[in-house]
Amino acid sequence: MSKRPRIGIPMRIEYTTDRFYLSRHYSEAIAAAGGAPVHISLIPKSDYVDSVVEGLDGILLPGSDSDVDPLRYGQQPHPNLGAVHTIKDETDLLIIEAAERRELPLLGICFGMQVLNVSRGGTLIQDIRSQLPEAIKHEQGAPRDRPSHRVRFQENTRLSNIAGTLDAVVNSHHHQAIESVGANLVPTAWASDGLIEALEDPRSDRFVMAVQWHPELGWQHDALSQRLFKSFVNEAARVRQSDLESLSTPA
Repeated sequence: MSKRPRIGIPMRIEYTTDRFYLSRHYSEAIAAAGGAPVHISLIPKSDYVDSVVEGLDGILLPGSDSDVDPLRYGQQPHPNLGAVHTIKDETDLLIIEAAERRELPLLGICFGMQVLNVSRGGTLIQDIRSQLPEAIKHEQGAPRDRPSHRVRFQENTRLSNIAGTLDAVVNSHHHQAIESVGANLVPTAWASDGLIEALEDPRSDRFVMAVQWHPELGWQHDALSQRLFKSFVNEAARVRQSDLESLSTPA
């Protein structure tokens, strides 16, 4: 029986207790889709990150209760900027860099989409409410898995093909958003106020996709969430099989 593809998920940090942590929902969604979640400690050293990523078949960049440091995209901190966790930013960026070198499938969620965009030279809106007062509500609160606003998908994209539809209702838990889009990324979903809700790499040989909502919340009852995780894990399985075949082929 073939082994599950290994999906690396960087952890998050609670500074008040000096603990790494990660919401259970990410790993459970990956496992349900056929993957084997591997938690990555926040150790921002390239040799450590390279060693871990070398044994993986895909990367899931999860959400976070902190913001990307705006200095990383050439801006000064807005008064409503949230907490900045340097150790997390640095580790996530090293993981993205290592994954890019190996051309691993990558799925970003909420903060994961934002840090992916910054890694490719994009910028962020630091606080939606104060900078875009006409925007809809993007911080819905509890219950966190409740679909709270509609998004529309771009036709003929990886996301719309996975969804099998051109719109959906999703949950929303973010006070920041994509401003300018980074290199080799294109928007593939928008909220009614025009804010970007998904990005993907348009190159046919890459699976790099990111969404602003949280498909790991309530995935058990949401078909779109299940399709997203299944497509991602299937792509990681394809990469794993390709690597195994290359190792078994005589030189």
